[in-house]
Amino acid sequence: MLSNLKLFKILGLVLVAVFTAAAQTGPVVLKSPDGAIEISIATVRGQSVQAAGGQLAYRVAFRGQPVLEWSNLGLAIEGSPALGPAIRIESSQASSQDQTWTSVQGKANPIRNRYNGVTVQTVETAANGRRLVMEARAYDDGVAFRYVVPEQPSVKELRILNESTQFRFAKDANTFSLISRGFQTSNEDDYHQLAISGLHPEYLVNLPVLVQVPGIAWVGLTEADIEDYSNLFVTASGDRTLAARLAPRVEDVNTSADTAPSFDPKADALQVSVIAQTPVRSAWRVLMIADQPGRLVESNMVVNLNPPSAIGDTSWVKAGKTPWDWWNGSQAKGVAKPGKNNETMKYYIDFSARNKFEYMLIDAGWSASSPALPGSAGPSRRRADLTKSTPAIDIPMLVEYAKSKNVRLWLWAHFREMNDQMDAAFAQFEKWGIAGVKIDFMDRTDQWMVNWYRTTAKKAAEHHLMLDFHGAFKPDGMRRTYPNVLTREGVMGAEYNKWSARVTPTHDVMLAFTRMLAGPMDYTPGGFDNVTRENFVPRNRAPMVMGTRAHHTALFVVFESELQMVSDSPDAYDGQKETEFLKAVPASWDETRVLNGVPPKYITMARRRGAEWFVGSITDWDARELDVPLSFLGSGAYDAEIYADGPNAGAEPKDSVFEKRRVNAQTVLKLKLGVGGGSAIRLVPVR
Repeated sequence: MLSNLKLFKILGLVLVAVFTAAAQTGPVVLKSPDGAIEISIATVRGQSVQAAGGQLAYRVAFRGQPVLEWSNLGLAIEGSPALGPAIRIESSQASSQDQTWTSVQGKANPIRNRYNGVTVQTVETAANGRRLVMEARAYDDGVAFRYVVPEQPSVKELRILNESTQFRFAKDANTFSLISRGFQTSNEDDYHQLAISGLHPEYLVNLPVLVQVPGIAWVGLTEADIEDYSNLFVTASGDRTLAARLAPRVEDVNTSADTAPSFDPKADALQVSVIAQTPVRSAWRVLMIADQPGRLVESNMVVNLNPPSAIGDTSWVKAGKTPWDWWNGSQAKGVAKPGKNNETMKYYIDFSARNKFEYMLIDAGWSASSPALPGSAGPSRRRADLTKSTPAIDIPMLVEYAKSKNVRLWLWAHFREMNDQMDAAFAQFEKWGIAGVKIDFMDRTDQWMVNWYRTTAKKAAEHHLMLDFHGAFKPDGMRRTYPNVLTREGVMGAEYNKWSARVTPTHDVMLAFTRMLAGPMDYTPGGFDNVTRENFVPRNRAPMVMGTRAHHTALFVVFESELQMVSDSPDAYDGQKETEFLKAVPASWDETRVLNGVPPKYITMARRRGAEWFVGSITDWDARELDVPLSFLGSGAYDAEIYADGPNAGAEPKDSVFEKRRVNAQTVLKLKLGVGGGSAIRLVPVR
């Protein structure tokens, strides 16, 4: 018996019911394991608790101070009264869990999943009222809650218009917000620093949102485990309140973001967002909470709120780095006619092999043209047959060529072609020996698209294919359930340098504190034509990037992506000292720490893989000096390989210096970051 108890503890399968109350007379209070965070659920009128029933609501506190005041909970349902305004709490059941699980890929491994939980049973006060269950969890780094509408005689099918969920902050908090034109979006835009009172009601704000509640806490608002549901957005509703907005269903699978209507607060409120048979579970509404913004970046709440892996054998799932031919314009020095042809692809495969990169990604243009396919869109859209390649690209030959050099291939596919041909395409890709697929241009956030992601991930896993979702909504932690989903775009990344001047060093810092809260992002770093703001010119081929060489080298540490692009031409890296860093830096990690940072000014991150540490530090348009203690190192000495801004980096951003020195846990590095600058450091234990 003792050995069994020990085994249960090792596996973390501890789920203990603490109490079951027959009648709840006061708020249900749930505290985090360390006691610092508290979420309460009750029925209220205004801000007063009503034991007999009322509006279902919750509030959140951090270290004894209110983060959120009583905020409404509920669901707006087509053809029925809202579920939430007239509720009484019947009972609650508390639980706890402390589990450690192995992550196939990500920013940490293993991951501890420790929380206290509660399930709150409620019923409408009307006769034969409908039932609603609230589930909540409190972690040491935040809280999460979700709705469950159980199967019941009066509710068989649920048609949800919207949630009544509010986030009523205790103060007029400062937000770092991504504002979208509509729900059909690629989530590629600038972040804006605005007080909640400065957000207009017609602004549709994407998640995640970083919120600073002055003097109290930093909050990361996002969601997790979106399954058979719709993506959550928020809008301003009063001077301190963000209100939920679910993405409405889109019935036409071929609707694109380019032709989609803009957000209309009144009209969109009347559209159905979710249609499902009971029991219906919403996604988790996640509030990461900490005293410093860097603690939010370290959090594993989003993946912890997802179910364990649905894939048995995951030995074939491997994070890695890859060049690709699209961003830089298929440059290939020495190739007679660079472009989408075998010789150019071999050139990139050879580059991967020389630098021990795991992959090579062949972007758009490899697949053969096709006549109209069943279910495909109108005649103006280019059609492609994903089971065949163009005459200039011999996929089987290239797979074998790459295999001989210990490199595997990824292929790009448009979402609509993949939707038309998924079964045949995945079977062909597996037969060819393809490692993974980059699927692009989904640009939607509705329930149908949420389910499409999961169907695609499941089918891809059956064919041992990894995935990169481009033109995508934010990550929700499904990579725990489907570890073959390595990364997502859903970010205004380096591709925008080809046609705009919007991707700046300040934007880079902002992304680390905002979009990256949700999970990995395929920003596609590695631009080595580094220029000043004054000298930057957008161009499609051989694009420039603003910021220093050291800044863009450091992005391989700062930005998480388990399929990390090395985006520039192979020619750009040959003979450059920073290429040695790109060879060494991993794409998946065992530990992540934020050493310092202020959004959107600067950030310094340390990530560990095995015994080695890597540090990346980037700044905005202000030069700055930072002290970085290396107290996170283990015992013994380390060799620090430091790539830093050179003395002339302000005028010539390619100017960089390399230094190697012996350090230990007592060392404090003094980093000097230039304008738009950075520093990239590898720390190797001395054997």
